[in-house]
Order: sequence, then C-alpha cells, then structure tokens
Amino acid sequence: MKKFSVIAFVGLAGIGLVSCSDNNRKPHRVYMPDMFYSRAYETYGQRDSSVFTENPNDAGEKVFYNNQPVSGTISRGEDMPFDIPKDKPGDTTNYVVAKAFQNPEPALDTKTHAETERLYLIYCGICHGAKLDGNGPLYKGGDGPFPAKPADFIAGAKYLAMPDGQMFYSVTYGFNMMGSYASQLSRKQRWDIIHYIKGKQAEATKPAATATSDSSAVAKK
Repeated sequence: MKKFSVIAFVGLAGIGLVSCSDNNRKPHRVYMPDMFYSRAYETYGQRDSSVFTENPNDAGEKVFYNNQPVSGTISRGEDMPFDIPKDKPGDTTNYVVAKAFQNPEPALDTKTHAETERLYLIYCGICHGAKLDGNGPLYKGGDGPFPAKPADFIAGAKYLAMPDGQMFYSVTYGFNMMGSYASQLSRKQRWDIIHYIKGKQAEATKPAATATSDSSAVAKK
C-alpha cells in the first residue's frame, strides 16, 4: 500500500511538472480563428470598405453593418415601436408620413427633465448648442470646425413647426448632415429629448408678460 502511494505521488508530481511547463504555451490549430483573433474596429471610426458594407446585396462577401438595429427587432424594455422605415436615397415619402406620428411618452417630470437635459447636452448640444440656437462648440459662431450653422430650434421657423414624429424620424435615421442616434439613445430617450426641445421652444416663443398700468385704478387708490 505504501509502495502504491509513492508511485501515485510520483505520477501526480510528474503530471504537475508537465502541465506547468512551457511546452504548451503556443497554440497549434484554432477552431474558429475569426473569433479567437478578433479584428478590433473603433465603434465610430472609419471602416475598411473591403470588409464592411452598408449594401445588403454585398452581405455575402462582406460584413453588413449600417449602425441600425436588426429589422423587426425591439430592445428589451422598449415601448411603442416606430414602424416607419427609412426612406431610400432621394426619397422623402416616409419622412413626410412621420409627421402624423405622435410622441407616445408622457410629458417630462422634474427628474426626467433633468436627465433628458443631460442627454441633450451630451448628444445634441455639441451641434445645436446648449440654448438650442444652433451655436454649439462645433460651430462656435463660425469659428468652429463646422462651416455651416446647425439647425436653430429656437429661431428657425421650420423647426418650430416641425411635428414630433418628423423630428423623431430625423434623430432615428439621420437627415442631411446629421447622422443617426439610434445606437446612442434608446427610443424613449429620443422621444424625451423631443419633449425637451418642444418645451424649450414653447418657453422661447411664449409672449412676454407686459406690465399694464391702469391710471384710473391708480387714481382710485
């Protein structure tokens, strides 16, 4: 029994030495090399056109990626799907249809307003400005890197009259020079930001209270 214990101990010690050696440090064949050796790409960096494509017809030879959620899917916790698809290049049919889509989220309360203002300043204020006047850091009164002034939500008649649904379409899919924010902001956050913008527009366009002086009333006092 004692002899067997010694043999077992020596055997285990040998196995331990072999397993801790450097013989197996270098792998031989990898089962899935494209998953084992990842090709790292910056999320918003320029993509190699030889690898990625935004054209679904090229998906067989390249990796299809267009910053949009998979068609027909909805994220956990999301509500009220926006079922208006993105227009094809040169078409504005769905952009116009989006005018009829109402904001499904309730008006902002104090807590939600503070959080939505924070999100606006992070994602929108850099272009449209903290005051929603189109004078964000990227424009900076014409001294910034943007040669053209972004949309002025306060003085621009077009944006004052723009319905919530059309504004949501622009934030979701992008429009003109503005890209999509569907991957940065949830559907609820996008609707809340539109509530925030509309609220600021209402404040800015509200008639100023005029002080009236009734001379007869003063005389009576």
